[in-house]
Amino acid sequence: MDNKCILVIILFLGLLNCSKSNHQNNKPHPLEYLATSNHILNYRISPKHAQDRSGLMFSDQGAWFAYSLHDSTSNSCGFSGPFLMTQDNGTWLTPSLSQLHLSYGPDNNAIVDWKNNLVSQNSYASHLEQTYEDKTLRVEQQLVFLSGHTVLQQTIITNLSDSPVNVNSGFTGDLYNTGIHLTLENDHIKLQSTKSKAMGYIMFVNELNAVFAKDSVSYQTNNQTYMLSPRASKKTVVSHTFIFPEYNWEKEKRRITSINFDSVLNARKSEKNAQLSQLIKNRKALFKDSVYTKALTKAYITLQNNWRIPAGELKHAGLFPSYHYEWFNGFWSWDSWKHAVGLSYYDTQLAKDQIRAMFDYQKEDGFIVDCIYRDTLIEKHNYRDTKPPLAAWAVTQIFKRDTDTSFIRSMYPKLKKYHTWWYKKRDHDQDSLCEYGSTDGTLIAAKWESGMDNAIRFDNSSILKNTEDAYSLDQESIDLNAYLYAEKLFLVTLAEAIGNKVEADQFKADAQTLKLKIQQQFYDPEDGWFYDTNLKGTQFIKGEGSEGWTALWAHAATQEQAKAVKNKMMDPTKFYTKVPFQTMSADHPKFNPLKGYWRGPNWLDQAYFGVKGLLNYGFKAEADSATIQILKGASGIMEPGPSIRENYHPITGEGLNAENFSWSAAHIIMLLTNEQ
Repeated sequence: MDNKCILVIILFLGLLNCSKSNHQNNKPHPLEYLATSNHILNYRISPKHAQDRSGLMFSDQGAWFAYSLHDSTSNSCGFSGPFLMTQDNGTWLTPSLSQLHLSYGPDNNAIVDWKNNLVSQNSYASHLEQTYEDKTLRVEQQLVFLSGHTVLQQTIITNLSDSPVNVNSGFTGDLYNTGIHLTLENDHIKLQSTKSKAMGYIMFVNELNAVFAKDSVSYQTNNQTYMLSPRASKKTVVSHTFIFPEYNWEKEKRRITSINFDSVLNARKSEKNAQLSQLIKNRKALFKDSVYTKALTKAYITLQNNWRIPAGELKHAGLFPSYHYEWFNGFWSWDSWKHAVGLSYYDTQLAKDQIRAMFDYQKEDGFIVDCIYRDTLIEKHNYRDTKPPLAAWAVTQIFKRDTDTSFIRSMYPKLKKYHTWWYKKRDHDQDSLCEYGSTDGTLIAAKWESGMDNAIRFDNSSILKNTEDAYSLDQESIDLNAYLYAEKLFLVTLAEAIGNKVEADQFKADAQTLKLKIQQQFYDPEDGWFYDTNLKGTQFIKGEGSEGWTALWAHAATQEQAKAVKNKMMDPTKFYTKVPFQTMSADHPKFNPLKGYWRGPNWLDQAYFGVKGLLNYGFKAEADSATIQILKGASGIMEPGPSIRENYHPITGEGLNAENFSWSAAHIIMLLTNEQ
């Protein structure tokens, strides 16, 4: 008996022993949680052109590129893509960068019918895989990300017959006209773009035969002819690397040539299984059913696909709002705070980096930029406005889960400076109640600063000058001041964590003063709702919107006020719709979810704030009922296949605007899991 046979027997006995032990102890299979991710998103697309966004793409490890499985119309063997996010705000480089060509038989005249001999396709959080099979050969392919720069694709060709088979195989790739051209460089293909500094490389890791460039947009390997014994297999591993100048290609190349594909795949499976386990085990008791597990898993994978490593102007890793929408290839501030909270449930390091990415661009006076991009030659960072102050909330949520005081020590001075900035630059009448505004004096940027760009409360707003670089709207907003109240209490927690009792006590006192102002100025006892007011606080700006329950989320309302707000939130003619807690009341004449953006659609961040507000005041039954209705009413969240959308039609449940939306996914995680 040779050593390989002995090793197989040992491994088999070990697996039997593990299986027996797990059964006896009633423990789950090691990869039980990973299994929930299979087919949770439909990645099947064979792109018809470079800008084809009719399907979804799989990415991992923060890579700036993604792949898909071919759809049922394809008669080729390989993975679709890559879809590059390094230029043109997302473009397909090719229908399939490493497409397998295969023939067999005495004269190599038999071919596998890829379209009709497809046996299975699977997509997990860890990898993509597919199998083709006819009576003679089986072809298995797997794709896994080695790093944020490199993907590995393994192909295994197995002889299923009882006789030796002569096989001829090779790979080709043909590029779309995207400004990227290829050349042969030593043992690999080099891809260079006229539009991006990112470089691409194709390597056949275990192939000795030459790879060559046919022309500037196509390559192929020399076909190999070999004899496969009965039940024997041949493996080929190809790597695709897309790497920015600040990273070392030679180092990445050495890593590629030294790896074992199965080791990488197993490591990725274990990583994803552990993170999913952490999420799934932390579900609220009400949401233990498998449909909620699928929704949670879909949210997790959505965040994974939007994850990007540092590159160019982005100094830390973070998440796009959506890789799928061409104008969302950057980091936005209040998106980032929400992303960080969602990430904190399973990856506190990435959550911290998402926070750091925005504070890398904090100005000396404390201002946080609205959004930042990798390449400012394409897009300029938006300094015209900031976004609502939820950064301290995000940092506090991260701290609850990893108790890293060194992170708090680094962030606390920056958060305090940002908090103070609001009172220096956005308090026109210096009454300690702030307004949304802009740095450039434009009304549109001031509306953007609220995050609710075209909400009806801003229909008649005007802009006022505070200083040369600071302007305010002529109204004081309930949500802004509720956020600032909550931020003071979060800063108390953080100050106490690093032993700064003096500042903690001051924030407590300031919070109590602000709480009374919120209750007295923004609440209309006749309507039972919180509204924005004019600067003097003498006139409500009517129109019931989701900003009305931010005081409940912040715990700034009285119990009586909260009860009145709750009653309107649970009214089916107003906010308790098919997808409850949308951005404005359904009975308002300006309610228009299809064309309204912030004038009717349900944004899941606002829905979450509503649910959390109800929980804060003891309305658990209402909060649980609303959560179930939100998730079941919003089309596609509970179903395998469709992506999570930017927002939803509250009456029909239809998904609206961008697909694969990160903050929607982050708030699904918040809705379904226990808070610490």
